[in-house]
Amino acid sequence: MVQHAQVLVVGSGFSGIALGRALRAARFTDFRILERGDDVGGVWRSNTYPGCRCDVPSHLYSFSFAPNPDWTSTYSPQPEIQDYLRRCLDRFGLRPHLRTGVEVEEARWDEERGLWHVATSEGPWTAQVLVSAVGPLTEPKLPDVPGIDRFRGTLMHSARWDHGHDLTGERVASIGTGASAIQYVPEIADRVGRLYVFQRSAPWITPHDKRPVTDAERAAFRARPLRQRIERGKAYAAKEVLVLGFAKRPQLMKVLQGVARKHLERQVADPALRRALTPDFTLGCKRIVPSNAWYPALQKPQVELVPLALREIREHSVVDADGVEREVDTIVFGTGFHVTDIPFADRVYGRTGESMNAMWAGSPRAYLGVSVPGFPNFFMFLGPNSGLGHSSMVYMIEAQAEHVKNAIRALDVSGAATIEVDRRVHDAYNAELDRKLATTVWETGGCRTFYRDANGRNATLYPDWTFAFRRRATRWKPDAYHLTPAAPLTSGERRSATSADAS
Repeated sequence: MVQHAQVLVVGSGFSGIALGRALRAARFTDFRILERGDDVGGVWRSNTYPGCRCDVPSHLYSFSFAPNPDWTSTYSPQPEIQDYLRRCLDRFGLRPHLRTGVEVEEARWDEERGLWHVATSEGPWTAQVLVSAVGPLTEPKLPDVPGIDRFRGTLMHSARWDHGHDLTGERVASIGTGASAIQYVPEIADRVGRLYVFQRSAPWITPHDKRPVTDAERAAFRARPLRQRIERGKAYAAKEVLVLGFAKRPQLMKVLQGVARKHLERQVADPALRRALTPDFTLGCKRIVPSNAWYPALQKPQVELVPLALREIREHSVVDADGVEREVDTIVFGTGFHVTDIPFADRVYGRTGESMNAMWAGSPRAYLGVSVPGFPNFFMFLGPNSGLGHSSMVYMIEAQAEHVKNAIRALDVSGAATIEVDRRVHDAYNAELDRKLATTVWETGGCRTFYRDANGRNATLYPDWTFAFRRRATRWKPDAYHLTPAAPLTSGERRSATSADAS
């Protein structure tokens, strides 16, 4: 049996919930949210590693239309964020629209019928509109290292943490020094017998201003919601000003780099270790990570920094780039995600029968990170160049949810069969992004980063003010899209429809 929905949404993290709320507010009810996991939360359901928390202030990393006065920390831990999303699901009446345990395996556009055919783990669906709310931090990425399949100990990725495995007393290799590793390494350092931290390149670490939110503050937020909105506004402004250094005048990043350098000097006394931990690129070129615990953890007697790439994995050991072998019981990969090589785009086939990734040929592009020519009635969240290096992705998600809702409403009100972004509008938008990206710290800062796609283009980040993006995304411009009228019914189809109505 083929199931049908006017709108089919894939994913139930912040993006899926934001769109569901927007659709219901616009009185759309014929939509389903398909979630492959057993619960909502997206990245906050998958990432449960020790110490996992958001590095954006809590008041900003939440929906503007659903403030949470009960955050226990100024930077929210993972369990609280997932609980918050569960509450939002119920608050906005989305639970009846949710199907968990359903994985989308493939989606193909049917040009003749003007529908998406969607194959899932529970059977086929059709939909007039298909929306990917999967997000970029979904599929863990493992390094291409010889011998990874030979290892006889325990392997895990930070986004697939094995909580049933006890690390106590073990010899552990942690691969990577990105945002996840910088959170979990200090948490496991005192439990393990020996911890080898493999660092291909040192990250810039800034001081963390994380602190508990007091009972009195939470009571004040509940009693006076305006106070919390003011705190959110202050957090937004403090983050937004960083755009000046990231995208407008990269030389300004030297000021914050000086703060990070002093943080390193205060926490690491040994000159050799300090040299190994000093990055060779401008701060901001890679993701900025705040931590007060990272440097102290690396100086514990049972922890060894290996400032080299991983060359090989053997049955019971790891080998660094210099050929030094270390025996280990467990390997933890803090190596990030498939971001620019979007895995879901391999499953979506547009008008020509070609997958989205094949059409992109290694360089993903979209209009507002949402729409792609050749893929009618399809929208995505946090697509190409809608990521941020400084602020809250929830802010971008809200803007995209409004945009997608307006597109669906335009399709519905017009009675058209399809809606598709105009290629000239799409191309002009991306040419503008490329011009702005050329002078950012991500291009001039001297680093290699996951922001770049297979062709070397930064396909991840948005190089401008977020309020400018929001204004552009939420102000509906009909000339940005083509609406294709529905084909008139034949006389036979009209008779069939009339008979159906009479029955």
